[in-house]
Amino acid sequence: MTDVLIAGAGPTGLTLACELARRGARVRILDRRTAPHRESRGKTLHPDSLELLEGPDVSRRLAGIGSHGLVFRKYFDGVHVRDTPYDGALFMGQWQIEDVLRERLTELGVVVEYGSRLTGIRQDGAGVDVELADGRAVRGRYLAGCDGGRSTTRRLLGIPFEGSTERAPTMVLGDVAAPGLSREHWHQWFSSDGGAVLLCPIPGTRSFRLQASPERDERGDPMPPSLEGFQRLFERHARMPGIRLAEPTWLTSWGVNVRMAVRMREGRAFLAGDSAHTHPIAGGRGMNAGIHDAAALGRILAAALTAPVGPARADALDAYEAERLPFAADLLADTTRRHERVLAAVREPGIGTEAGLG
Repeated sequence: MTDVLIAGAGPTGLTLACELARRGARVRILDRRTAPHRESRGKTLHPDSLELLEGPDVSRRLAGIGSHGLVFRKYFDGVHVRDTPYDGALFMGQWQIEDVLRERLTELGVVVEYGSRLTGIRQDGAGVDVELADGRAVRGRYLAGCDGGRSTTRRLLGIPFEGSTERAPTMVLGDVAAPGLSREHWHQWFSSDGGAVLLCPIPGTRSFRLQASPERDERGDPMPPSLEGFQRLFERHARMPGIRLAEPTWLTSWGVNVRMAVRMREGRAFLAGDSAHTHPIAGGRGMNAGIHDAAALGRILAAALTAPVGPARADALDAYEAERLPFAADLLADTTRRHERVLAAVREPGIGTEAGLG
């Protein structure tokens, strides 16, 4: 029987799978997608997260791809006002991080099972049975839900996800090319009307990660993201007529979602990462928090797998929620404060996303 079933092959699930596999646990990692994505998503890897990612070899591979010492180039009403160097993180696309972790997992003898969507979960005293959409059933001693903010695992376990979600999106995001724009900087254009557009280069690609306040229609409602809309936003805030955005590979909207699972364990099943907590993106803590959850859960499940049946095993399993649930509550409060600081700071010329760091 598999020791641990992992639902979700993002950074949290892949980190957990690597952590367990290197400790000798039998792992299966399931993902509802049919193939890996190529989206920038979480693009900021903090130094303490880099240290956690299964050994110096993985860290070296990531450091060889990502950008250190990125310069935040700030503009206000189209005028360049300040450059702020920042070397407190490694910047790269989330898909690049996942590629490295997936490669390491393959070296450990585990491959991601794509096209595996959970439809049912049953538990007994010895393990967890998971039903999949294609009719298969798989069994493990434990289950870890690392399947994101819309977690199927959390829903099937019946764990409430309490908090608040803003009705309308507050930002549009995407990956686009911007031929002619310097790739040496994270460009951040803010306007006195409160609007903004940001373009951060994704290393080793032609793409920039775009973040912007959404366009609004004649009724004042946010418009869905599109390349044409991105170009209009760029022209409005950047005021650089020679730059044409192109090659969109990801388009999405984002809204403030501050929620937390009321518990991170249900019997033999656990939650980690966005499955357990979602929060504002200020400070780039989302993916990093998931990596820390995964490292803690991997350590605790490995201890439980080797502990004899009895109090020692029960104590090992209880330790995860006792450690990470208070962390999640602090995380939501901290990122909410960071988000508020950024929203206030960007109205001052020369101040950008660094207001949410530190």
